[in-house]
Amino acid sequence: MGKVQSEPPQLAVTAEGTGYLVLGMSGNWTMGQPVPDPEEWQQHLTSDTRIKILVLDTSRLKNWDSVLLTFLSRIKAYCEQHKIAVEDDGLPPGVRRLLALAAAVPERTGARRDTDRDSFLGRIGSRFLDGMGFVRVMLGFVGEIFLAFLRLLRGRAQFRRSDLLQIIQRTGADALPIVSLISVLVGLILAFVGAVQLTLFGAQIYVASLVAIAMLRVMGAIMTGIIMAGRTGAAFAAELGTMQVNEEIDALQTLGISPIEFLVLPRILGLTLMMPLLGIYSDFMGMLGGLIVGVFMLDISFMQYYNQTVYSVTLTYFWIGLVHSAVFGILVGLTGCLKGIQCGRSAMAVGQVTTEAVVSGIISIIVATAIITVVCNFIGI
Repeated sequence: MGKVQSEPPQLAVTAEGTGYLVLGMSGNWTMGQPVPDPEEWQQHLTSDTRIKILVLDTSRLKNWDSVLLTFLSRIKAYCEQHKIAVEDDGLPPGVRRLLALAAAVPERTGARRDTDRDSFLGRIGSRFLDGMGFVRVMLGFVGEIFLAFLRLLRGRAQFRRSDLLQIIQRTGADALPIVSLISVLVGLILAFVGAVQLTLFGAQIYVASLVAIAMLRVMGAIMTGIIMAGRTGAAFAAELGTMQVNEEIDALQTLGISPIEFLVLPRILGLTLMMPLLGIYSDFMGMLGGLIVGVFMLDISFMQYYNQTVYSVTLTYFWIGLVHSAVFGILVGLTGCLKGIQCGRSAMAVGQVTTEAVVSGIISIIVATAIITVVCNFIGI
C-alpha cells in the first residue's frame, strides 16, 4: 500500500509534430489519489488551434480503476466538443473496452437529478395545484360511488353479498377487542384528568358527567374512527393496492365488471353500517372506564355514579355521536379505497398508499369533527 501512495498519478503534456499533442499518464490512478488538474491539458488545446489529434500514452501507467476511466471520459467529451480526434491505441485493453461500453450506452434522458429548485411561490403554486387535483379526483370518486349506490337501491349493483357479510364481520365483531381496550383507557384518562381539578372543590361526583358527555358526544366516535382508520382503512388500501399490482382490477374491467361496485361499494357500505354500532359500544366502554375510576379511586358509590351519568346525558348527545360515527365511517372507507385504487404497480407503492390512507383518514376525521362541532354550536345543540 505504501508503494501505491508513493506514486501518485502524473500527467505529462508534450507536443509532437504539427497538430499532435501527447498526454502521458503515469503512476497509480486509483481511488484516494489526487487527480491532476484538467487545466494542465486543456490549456495546450485552447492555446494551439493547430492541434487536431490527441494521443493518449499509458506506457508508464502502474495501477488504475474508475478514477482513470472518469478522467479519460472527460477528455474524450472535451475533444469531441472541440472537434479533436483522440488516439487511444496506447490505452490498456480493459480501459478501451470499458470506454467503448460507456460510449455505446447513452445516458438516459432525465436520469440526472435536476438540481434547480423552484421559487417559494412556485412551490406553493405546485402544492396548490396538487391539492386541487386531489380534490377533483376525490369528487369524481365520490360521484362514482354515489351512482353505484343508486344502482344498489335498484338492485343492479354487481357485488357478492358474501363479500359484504365478510366485511361487516371484519369491521364489526373483529374490531371489538381493540375498540374495547382503547375506549376503556380513554374513559380512565378522562376520569383521571377531571378528578385532578374536581377533587379540589369536592365535586368529584361530576367526573361521571364529564366522562359521559365527552364519550357520548364526540370522544367515543373519534377514538373509534382513528382505530378504524389505522386498522380497516389501511387494510382496504393494502387489499386494493395489491389487486392493482396483480392486475386483478384490470381483469374485472376487462370482464365488464365495475371495480367500484364489486370492490369499493361493499367495503364502504359495510364500514358505514358498523361504525355507528362501534361508536355506541365505545361510548359504553368509555363510561365503564370512568366508572372504575369513580368507584374504586374516588369513593363514589355505584348507584351515585350511575344516577349522575343518567342525569347528565341526553338523547341529543347520543344522536350527535351517531352522526359523528357515520360520517367517520364514510370518510375512512373513502380514503382507504381511493388510495388503494390509485396505487401504482410496485410493492413500494402498496406501502405508500397504505400509509397515505391512514394519514388521510385521521386528518379527515379531525377536520370533520371540527366542522360538525362548529355546526352544532351554531344551531345550539
